[in-house]
Amino acid sequence: MSLPIATPKGVVRRWIAAFNAADPDALAALYHDDATNHQVAIGPVQGRSAIRERFAEEFAAASMECLPVNLFEDGEWAILEWKDPQDRLGCGFFHVIDGRIALQRGYWDSATFAASKRRAPVKKAAAKAKPKV
Repeated sequence: MSLPIATPKGVVRRWIAAFNAADPDALAALYHDDATNHQVAIGPVQGRSAIRERFAEEFAAASMECLPVNLFEDGEWAILEWKDPQDRLGCGFFHVIDGRIALQRGYWDSATFAASKRRAPVKKAAAKAKPKV
């Protein structure tokens, strides 16, 4: 499939739409054949096929949504600052060459992910004081 030349921002907008549709095939089509997707917390994958498989696994494991907060472009680079519906935060750096992603590097705020998994502590009933003998 041939994609037209697109700006980095345009490619990332298409990436967001494909991600929110949970469509690993549409996502994979946005990458060069030998691209790298390095989600820093879980390590890199190399190649369009491996990138597609990682997305397929992630979509099978969890429901995810990317809500853009800011999208910047500088030359061949786009930077996406995002959150999700639970206000977990992250950002992604996309190196776009000839309308396809050559490198993606993603970071997220592990504290906001941990906070969504934490439960409020259970308060124990105060122990009754024992009379002194």
